[in-house]
Amino acid sequence: MEKERCGWCKGDALYEQYHDTEWGVPVKDDDTLFEFLVLETFQAGLSWITILRKRQNFKSAFDQFDYKKIAQYKQDKIDTLLQDSGIVRNKLKVNGTVTNAQLFMKVQEEFGSFSKYIWGFVEGKPIKNEVKNYKQAPPTTVLSDTISKDLRKRGFKFVGSTVIYAYMQAVGIVNDHEVDCFRYQETI
Repeated sequence: MEKERCGWCKGDALYEQYHDTEWGVPVKDDDTLFEFLVLETFQAGLSWITILRKRQNFKSAFDQFDYKKIAQYKQDKIDTLLQDSGIVRNKLKVNGTVTNAQLFMKVQEEFGSFSKYIWGFVEGKPIKNEVKNYKQAPPTTVLSDTISKDLRKRGFKFVGSTVIYAYMQAVGIVNDHEVDCFRYQETI
């Protein structure tokens, strides 16, 4: 018998695999938190499946999402990235990723880890929503507004409230699996 999944991922093997193994699972590891920050910021204005299909290309292009290396990127590396057809070649987003890597490390210095910072907004415990249909999940919340404002105040780029809410869903800060989805009970 086929497992019941959230409606947004049905019918696409890559989406289903991502949904079944990653989406909504609480992430506390800074390396993975940075990877999703990069992917979600590149997703702004695009579909998530577009980014998911290019994920391995992003990983290769951005040194396995090593924020310490990315923070040191010079113009020649940025120019190379802007010629890479395997990723989204958006100059503002590429430059924003370098800026975000630098600021990510500043947050680590201030809080001990980015994980402590981001999970501090929910006192370390995921928010479990009761979504009956994925179309009911909000694009933003008061919490995503608050986190977005704080990140922007710190200088982060491409971290509007919609991007941050998608980020919160991806890294399990919120559980927006549909209540009938097999992952709804498993993620927390």
